[in-house]
Amino acid sequence: MGKTVKQNRINQLSRQLINQIAAGEVIERPASVVKELVENSIDAGANRIEVEISKDCLSIRVSDNGCGIHPEDIELAFSKHATSKISNADDLFDIHTMGFRGEALASIISIAKVVCTTRTKDFETGTRVECEESNVKSSPAACSVGTTMEVNDLFYNTPVRQKFLKSERVELSYIAEILQSIAIANPDVSITLINDGKTPVKTSGSGDLLCVLTEIYSNSIAGELKKINKSDELSHLHASGFCSTPEFTRSTKKSIYVFVNNRVVKCPVILKAVDTAYKNMLPAGKYPFVCINLSIPANDVDVNVHPTKKEVRYKNPNQIFNFVYASIIDALSSFKLPDIPKNDVIIPFWGNYNSINTSESEIRQDTEDDDTVYVSEQKFEEIKETNTRQFELNIKQIDLDIPAPVQVEETINIIGQYRNTYIIFEENTELKIVDQHIADERFIFEKLQENLKKEDIPSQLLLISDILSLEAADVELIMENSEKLKKFGYAIEKISDTEIIFKKIPQVISHIKVRDILADILENLHGDLNNLEEKMLVTMSCKAAVKAGAELNLWQMEELIKKWKTTKMPYTCPHGRPIVHSFSEKEIASFFHRNV
Repeated sequence: MGKTVKQNRINQLSRQLINQIAAGEVIERPASVVKELVENSIDAGANRIEVEISKDCLSIRVSDNGCGIHPEDIELAFSKHATSKISNADDLFDIHTMGFRGEALASIISIAKVVCTTRTKDFETGTRVECEESNVKSSPAACSVGTTMEVNDLFYNTPVRQKFLKSERVELSYIAEILQSIAIANPDVSITLINDGKTPVKTSGSGDLLCVLTEIYSNSIAGELKKINKSDELSHLHASGFCSTPEFTRSTKKSIYVFVNNRVVKCPVILKAVDTAYKNMLPAGKYPFVCINLSIPANDVDVNVHPTKKEVRYKNPNQIFNFVYASIIDALSSFKLPDIPKNDVIIPFWGNYNSINTSESEIRQDTEDDDTVYVSEQKFEEIKETNTRQFELNIKQIDLDIPAPVQVEETINIIGQYRNTYIIFEENTELKIVDQHIADERFIFEKLQENLKKEDIPSQLLLISDILSLEAADVELIMENSEKLKKFGYAIEKISDTEIIFKKIPQVISHIKVRDILADILENLHGDLNNLEEKMLVTMSCKAAVKAGAELNLWQMEELIKKWKTTKMPYTCPHGRPIVHSFSEKEIASFFHRNV
């Protein structure tokens, strides 16, 4: 039997109820009140804002030294859709203020008891306004220029909303996070948060963003950050801020601050660009510290998407993604040149470091289960002169590419190797320890990327190769992707429905057994083909890099460090693992109770 529905008559809602419903969109929790009031203060030109919160976070006082509210406008300011920020529809596409919808104050007074005291510089006395149940009463008052908003008994008439609030500590943390974001977006504004006699947030308003970050976090963060500063004059875009080196990570995304025209926003486009820029540089579950402000022409972005103004839309989101991605990459690419002796040549070596013998003057080959060609330092000089010489040894050809000399100033002081896995060296006043495998992996990965941008990755011809048996479906998968594999240095021929043979393999992994190479290819092809290039390069660089446990002599260690220091992203390997750990002289001396 169907449910009986009682037909009610349609009624006009009261102004109070309308405001309470609207308040549900704008005022989610105490932090929402703080955000709206502080943004109003910034729009009023304040450079000093003080926020005081009661212990239960249900009473809020925001005081500023802004321009104040004209006494004839004060009652209107608390009515629905009343604002000084816009006046016609065209203004919605040219927003230069934090607020513009005219909803915040009307929403707040519908769910709290509010007292506003304000004065402009043109009047000797100010105005005091008391608001309750959406009713507004004003009277003269003595006060300084600026505005003080006192919000008491928040949600007193909407107990259900109050019931869903978190603990006092959690609500205070939301308020602190909001104020931190606003302070970072407005470094020229001094912002103070007071709660129970303590100041969880306090910034000086110095105008220096790095100074604000150290005031919010600590002085130590300054050394972990790279400056973001990129412009596109044609599109009138500018990105500014700071991003952390990949070795400085956070466990959550809370330390990624995104601003558009100094407005705190949640922007999936920018967040995706940041994630993509740090891809293959951070371990799983770790995130960077980023504060980035995108300056964009007001008519190219729509901030009127949501009542809280947290979301934005762009005319050209792809352009924004690419611009922000490039801005992060440029910032992370600024790395100090390595300390290498003048006129030295960085010699790329794609084989097994155990097999190098620098005292020999000729090419040699190991005989135990390894058919890789190795070249001595002296022979490299001969190759450098001819630049075209090829060697054929056993069944393989090799073609070496010698890069130009790198001009630098000082010598790296290699101290030694720990457990045949970590290289320890001294640079400037720091002691550094580098994982030899992942440092070499980073260099090879970037080298392969460069090769791929110019042309296909160099191949090595195999005159003789084993016939490899596979499932028929895997043979077809490989043949379907043979053109894609070709640019990575592979030439694979189908012998039968279940057999293939390698004709060429990449030079960089010429020392790897073809059956192992085939297993890696199949693993990558069975995954996401849209990300095939990155996965292939990561796999190849990992296979080609010197292994952990390989004993190196001083020359080999120095060459590896030289190469690694030339990379654009020297902080982590393509898998996201950290490459280097540094110990300052002060840190070491402190451990031994010495003064530096």
